[in-house]
Amino acid sequence: MSLPKEPRQKMINIMYLVLTALLALNVSAEILNAFKTVDRSLMTASGIAEQKNVDIFKSFQRKIEDPKTKEKAEIWMPKALEAKKLADEVYNYIETLKAELKKESDVKIKDGKEEYKEDDLEASTRLFISKPPEGKARGKELFEKLSTFKQKLLAIDPAIKTEVGPTLPLDLSIPKSNNQATNTEWAYGYFHMTPTVASITILSKFQNDIKNSEAQVVEFCHKEIGEVEIIYDEFQAFAGTNSQYLMPGEELIITAGVGAFSKAAKPNITIDGANVALKPDGSAEYKTTVSNSGSNTKKVRISFLKPDGTTATVEKEVKYTVGVPSGLVVSTDKTRVFYMGLDNPLNITGGGGGGDEKVNVTVDAPDTKTTKVGPGQYLVRPEKLGSAVVTASDGKHTQKITIPIKRVPDPLATVGGKAGGGNMAANVFRVQKGVAAELRDFVFEGVKYDVISFTIVCTGKGFEESGFGYVEVTGPYFNAEAQALIKRLQSGSTVIIDEIKVNGPGGTRKLDQNISFTLQ
Repeated sequence: MSLPKEPRQKMINIMYLVLTALLALNVSAEILNAFKTVDRSLMTASGIAEQKNVDIFKSFQRKIEDPKTKEKAEIWMPKALEAKKLADEVYNYIETLKAELKKESDVKIKDGKEEYKEDDLEASTRLFISKPPEGKARGKELFEKLSTFKQKLLAIDPAIKTEVGPTLPLDLSIPKSNNQATNTEWAYGYFHMTPTVASITILSKFQNDIKNSEAQVVEFCHKEIGEVEIIYDEFQAFAGTNSQYLMPGEELIITAGVGAFSKAAKPNITIDGANVALKPDGSAEYKTTVSNSGSNTKKVRISFLKPDGTTATVEKEVKYTVGVPSGLVVSTDKTRVFYMGLDNPLNITGGGGGGDEKVNVTVDAPDTKTTKVGPGQYLVRPEKLGSAVVTASDGKHTQKITIPIKRVPDPLATVGGKAGGGNMAANVFRVQKGVAAELRDFVFEGVKYDVISFTIVCTGKGFEESGFGYVEVTGPYFNAEAQALIKRLQSGSTVIIDEIKVNGPGGTRKLDQNISFTLQ
């Protein structure tokens, strides 16, 4: 077919071809971004598994030092260390392959970040499949190293092969393909004409399998020592203040933690729903300037790991009283903070302790609505972060305070009531409906968050053909595609829920949280 000679029609046809090409590029960009999302999720999950191993080795050391467990610990700790050594060697080897693959894809450092041809279809083929001099054929070498790792890992002890072997996440079967004639090599199934970013993700998948395999063996060795150590069932969480009676403008200090300030207990501490960072000794110190006259209460929630590995949660109420000086007092009824997107109570009292109708009140902050709801009582609703200057004057006295405007704390995303970072039975996960977001122990009750989207990544057992499964979900519930992946989950699978977006006070936000489970 010849092109039309009429210039206008020629231009229309050319524009159509350009538009088609641009649409193809957009689809490609979406696919590349999906692979990058999966890669980030896998690396985060690997980091969680590594931290779990670090914690177990600390327990090993304590068991070595305890005369009651010393004998068995000296048998099983070297086996666990051997598993770690084997895993580190092959994990680091794969890391070098990633660097080499990026080099094949013309990696460059721009503004301190790596940039490479993510959609390069030939770099993976050259590095992993093509033989010298055209390529490097590293795929066969990778397969041999993974195979050797798996064999040596299971050969550490016969009990490990029997108990851990059947659920080991690392599967080295050849991925199935529609082209059975050429699908005879393991590396071909994974890396032939595969975009560089996809190959990077596949390598991260194997690194995640390695870390989870190591974690299973290390955990098994740890359990073989037995629960001989003393279990401190009387662990006590505590919370206290520097004073129970303060005047406006004075500083309230709340100290909270777990008995003996044990880091091993890994306390997670919130005060009025906001996380409080731990000090080096394992305790948490919360400071705020008090302003609310009369009796006040702070809600303290302390979750910690007991010596037997279970998690305990203790809730405390810290009570204190703020005195009323002469003159005007400006105070928030909940906390000395205004939260964006919420109606924050503001209380104005005079020397007599009651609201004064003659008091003039202004709240200076952008996009902030102030509503009087009663004598000396106001609701302040800011819509932007920053600070608000509250000024109250009765003609004789003027009180001015600056109150920070903060974002409502992130909710905790959970599946089946759990936020990840541990194990879950495969049959338990398969019956879950979706992801929930809950704001726990926040000073304002009834604050809701809705999950509007997330991604789910499944790898390990049940996903040997493709290496992993990936689905983007809109809304809080697992859609049909996600449910299809979940049905394939089994003991030895790893599931990661990431890119969690929620909608609530202050609008839509992406949570800095990753839910990861190794299924049993």
